[in-house]
Amino acid sequence: MKKFLAIMLSLVFVVALCGVTACDPNTPQTTEQTYDITVWVSETAGVVELTQQQINRYNETNEIGVTFNATVEGVSESESATQMITDVESGADLFFFAQDQTMRLMEVGALTKLGTKSTQTVKETNDASSILAAQVGDDLYCYPLTSDNGYFMYYNKATMEGVNMDSLEDILAKCVETGTNFSYELEGSGWYNAGFFFATGCTSVWETNNDGEFVSVQDNFNSANGLIALQGMQKVLKSTAYVNSSDAANFTAAVPSSVVISGTWASNTVKEALGDNMGVTDLPSFTVDGKSYHIGSFSGNKLLGVKPTVDANRAAALQQLAMFLTNKDCQLERFNAFGWGPSNLEAQANDAVAGDPVLTALAEQNKYAIPQGQIHGKWWDMAKAYAVGTKAAEMGDKVALQAVLDTYQESIDNAFNVKEVWTYIGKIASLNTDWSTDFEMVQDAENANIWRSKDAVVLADGDEFKVRFNEDWDNAFGNGGGNYVVETAGTYYIVADVVAQTITLEPAA
Repeated sequence: MKKFLAIMLSLVFVVALCGVTACDPNTPQTTEQTYDITVWVSETAGVVELTQQQINRYNETNEIGVTFNATVEGVSESESATQMITDVESGADLFFFAQDQTMRLMEVGALTKLGTKSTQTVKETNDASSILAAQVGDDLYCYPLTSDNGYFMYYNKATMEGVNMDSLEDILAKCVETGTNFSYELEGSGWYNAGFFFATGCTSVWETNNDGEFVSVQDNFNSANGLIALQGMQKVLKSTAYVNSSDAANFTAAVPSSVVISGTWASNTVKEALGDNMGVTDLPSFTVDGKSYHIGSFSGNKLLGVKPTVDANRAAALQQLAMFLTNKDCQLERFNAFGWGPSNLEAQANDAVAGDPVLTALAEQNKYAIPQGQIHGKWWDMAKAYAVGTKAAEMGDKVALQAVLDTYQESIDNAFNVKEVWTYIGKIASLNTDWSTDFEMVQDAENANIWRSKDAVVLADGDEFKVRFNEDWDNAFGNGGGNYVVETAGTYYIVADVVAQTITLEPAA
C-alpha cells in the first residue's frame, strides 16, 4: 500500500504538469499504441459481452490510434470496489461501482481525477445528481454511468387489487390479510431506512475537503421530526408481514411477498415472477398523529472509475475510453439491453427511456428523494443501529424511541473524534461485514506493541481482514502485502503485533 501511494504521489506531479493535454481525454494525441487492460463491469447477464462490443467499436473509431486489448470480467459493483480497496495494484484499469463506495476508493488512491475539458463535458451532458455522485470537493473523480440507483415499490397487482398504494397502513393490512409479506430492507441498510427521515424533512449532509477527507456533518435526525420518522418506521418493523429484505425473488418465495422495495436492477426478476401482475410505483405515505408523510429515498448512481497510472499516454487513453463507454449511445445501449437508467441528458429524453414504466416509477419517487452525496463510511452502521433499536422498542413508546435517537446522536457526535487505536476490518461472514466496518481492538497491558480483538470472533475458512491504525488504509497490514486470510475455521481472538506487523489467531477458551 505504501509503495502504491508513493507511486500516486509521483502521478500527482505528472497530472499537474500535463494539465489538460496528455492526461485529458478531450485532447487526442496520436500514439499508435496497444494497451492490455482489465475492465470490471456488472455481473448482470450480457453486460460483459455488450461492453466488449463497445470497446471494439472504440478501437475501430478512435482518432488517436489506440487499441485496447481488453479483458472484460463480470464483478458486482460492491465486490469491484472491495477488491480495488484491498489491492489497488492488482485491480482493474476501469471498473463499475456504486456511488456509496467513492470515498473508500478515494482513501486508497484508486480513482484518477478528470482533466479540465473532460470535467466540463461530463457536467454539460449529465444530470445534476450524477455529477454530485462523481464529485469530491471541487473535482470529479469518475464518470456517471447511470442515474437509476434509487428505489421504489414493486407489487403484485393480484393480491393488492383495490388497495390504496399511497397508504403504508393499507398496504401492510392487506399483506397481513392475505398472508403475504412486505419486503423492505430496514434493519440491514441505512440506504433504505433513511427514507423515513427524509419524509419528515430531516437531513444528514456530510462535507469533505478537496483531499476527500470528511470535515463536518449537519444532521438533524435527533429531533421532533426524527421521532415521527421512527414512529412511521416502527409500523413496518412491528408488522407480522415485514421481511428485512430487498430481494425480488421474495415474490416467489415459500411465503411470497406482495410488495418488495427495490430498484431498477430487480425489474427482470419481478417481470419473470409476476408477469402481467407486475405493479410498480413510488413509495407510499405513512400517517402519524393525523398527518401524512411520503416516504423519501436516496437517488443515486453507478459510476465508472479509472485506476491511476504513471504512463501519461496510457492515462489519457484510458480516460478517453471511459468517456466513450459513458456517452449517450453506450448508455442507450445498456438501457435497451438491461433497462439501466441513463445519466446522460440526451439519453434521458429518448422516447423509450421517458416511457419506461420502471424508470417512470423511479422518476416519481425521485420527487421525494435526496441526491446521495459523499457519506462517511461510519454512518451506514449508525443508520442500521437505529432501525434495530426501533424494532426492539415497544410499539408507540416515544421514550424508548427518543433513547434510540439519543444513541444515534452520540455516534454522530463521535464521528470526528480521533482515536489512537488499532482496529480490524474485512470480509467476515459471522459479523455480516464486507470491508465496511472497523471492529475495536484493545492494547495488551504488558506489551504495548500487542493489540487484541476486544471480543472473540467466529471466523470461517476464506474470511479475510486487515488491521489498521485510526481507520487509515495507509497504516494497515495483513499477511505481508495482502490480506490475512483464514485457513482454519474457529472462534479466535485476533492478535496483532503492530510493530512487527504480524497477525496471529488465538483460539478462544
